[in-house]
Amino acid sequence: MTSRRQVLQLMGSVVALGTAGGCAPARSGQPQLLNVTGDLPKAWLQELPSPWQPRSLDRPEQVLSLVDSSALQEEALAGAALLALGDGWAQQLDRARLQPLEASALLEQLAPIAQAPSRLFAAEGNVPLAFPWAFGTWLLVLRSRPDLWRQRQRGWSLLLDPSLRGKVVLPSSPRVVIELALRQLGLSSADPQSLTNPALPNQVSQLVDQALALDERDGLNLLLAGEADAAVVPSHRAIPLLKKDPRLSALLPESGSPLWWQLLLRLAPRDSALVDPPLPLEWIRDGLSLPLLDRLLAAGWVPPLPRQQLEPVLRRWPERLRPLLLPSDAVLQRCNSLPMFSPVERSRWQTLWDQALSR
Repeated sequence: MTSRRQVLQLMGSVVALGTAGGCAPARSGQPQLLNVTGDLPKAWLQELPSPWQPRSLDRPEQVLSLVDSSALQEEALAGAALLALGDGWAQQLDRARLQPLEASALLEQLAPIAQAPSRLFAAEGNVPLAFPWAFGTWLLVLRSRPDLWRQRQRGWSLLLDPSLRGKVVLPSSPRVVIELALRQLGLSSADPQSLTNPALPNQVSQLVDQALALDERDGLNLLLAGEADAAVVPSHRAIPLLKKDPRLSALLPESGSPLWWQLLLRLAPRDSALVDPPLPLEWIRDGLSLPLLDRLLAAGWVPPLPRQQLEPVLRRWPERLRPLLLPSDAVLQRCNSLPMFSPVERSRWQTLWDQALSR
């Protein structure tokens, strides 16, 4: 069982609430697609057209560091670049370094839910800065626990089952953990009064006390090894395993979950003498259509296309997996994205987190 001190060390602070060594660099001035290893489907990445060159790094922090001006003395990133990042990391970029995304025809193909992340959740009139190429939810994955699966109507409250104490892998993001606790209480973070509910700090504390570890990226190994019985992970990490491991079952509670987004962003070249190549629009378009669309779905990546376009493709999938890839409209309406905090909001959530962990 993880001690509270270990949990605190694992969780960090609300400073990281905004979500959830690489190959050799390209030659100087060569346009690059910077991505995190495993966060772009291999089949799609292999089709990237010249002159764009893919460059994979181990962690999103490395992508942010490479974009930062202090890294330019050591890294060849003077030319144009595309960035593939999750929404929490993308919101930490200096927007002055981003070019407006000139892909209006492609953006118009997406469902309305993609509009806010395309503006990085800025005001309604802002020019799109990102192309949201995939989205999904957080799932509760169980390993060899048919007894709990039969109680799945309990939703996120299933995480508090006494038999799961010390057997749960929770997200490393405090913000996602608090979102789950809100749903256990039937509350929503969309209502500012929810954070002042007197039951919430204790609810968060109870949830954290169940944790064996807090690491959705690598914590699935604990589940597969049998050290954990349950894990809360992004859907794209769960779907490939659910297809091939009969010990695993997963649910998205009717109360929904936070949403995660994967984005493509365009970085302006620092060297004005370099020619800024056009966006690989045809490559992006290929990712939204067959046969590549099948490969994206197989890896758990769901483009935010209108439902009528996705449902015919999903009919080829096992029925148990379809609502995990694309939730019903009713459930999706109860899901929410996680825009960056204002200073006031950050302070409120930090206070709540401190209260919960001091119990």
